[in-house]
Amino acid sequence: MLLVAFTAALALGPAQANRLVSYDEAVRCAGLTQAASELEGGESRYGRQLYDAALYWSLAAMQAATTAGRDPTAAEDDQTRARLQSVRRLSAGDAEARSALQRCRQKAPRLD
Repeated sequence: MLLVAFTAALALGPAQANRLVSYDEAVRCAGLTQAASELEGGESRYGRQLYDAALYWSLAAMQAATTAGRDPTAAEDDQTRARLQSVRRLSAGDAEARSALQRCRQKAPRLD
């Protein structure tokens, strides 16, 4: 699956590859998509799409962390905190969290 994500990133071309996102946005989207994927499960088509988006945003967050000179362990911890917070928000039916999740999904390339 990791190879698929790298291949997809290479296939994005210059227009999307040059579109940088902030570290904070990447971590927020990684947390939201990871939480949604965890809550949905991977059996459905939607679950697989969430998994792909989570993989993309996790890689984007780590790339943004590297670019910003952040410690990789701290960056992983940031994603974990974002995921745990997102699980609580999504489980509680938080409308803003759902809306933010949809924005993150729209920004992620389709890997299927």
